[in-house]
Amino acid sequence: MAWLYAEYIADEVLRTGDLVPASTLEFRAGRQTLALTAYLSDLNDELSGIRVVSQFDEWLSLTAYGHPWQEWVRERLTSLAAEERARRRTNPDLRLAEAAWRWLEHTELLAPDLDTGLAWRRSELSVDESDQVWTPAWQLGVPLGHLAIHLF
Repeated sequence: MAWLYAEYIADEVLRTGDLVPASTLEFRAGRQTLALTAYLSDLNDELSGIRVVSQFDEWLSLTAYGHPWQEWVRERLTSLAAEERARRRTNPDLRLAEAAWRWLEHTELLAPDLDTGLAWRRSELSVDESDQVWTPAWQLGVPLGHLAIHLF
């Protein structure tokens, strides 16, 4: 149930931000990224309570530019899987979170190339959005989720 609630919260945050249409893969990438962030950062089982908004600061720091979000996700999933094996019980929420991570990691989306030599940052040029590259879904979902949290 915790995973479904995390997805619900992520969906509401993204819909409120109104950054991309809900029918797009970009929206799904943002929703899955935020859901993973919410689910994996919920160590005290507070996700199901009213204190969700108090966790936004933590989610902002986890999705901030330069934070190794993907390594954090891998570590948390590995840790939770080890705990599950030690308890000899299956956790359906963890299975759903792992499936979301696999989708984010293995799905690539065509997006503007923001890293083209970083020349545009130094020379005050605008980004040419027609110059696109295939990007793992999580790399698009992390900044989208971060911005949506700010707008919520």
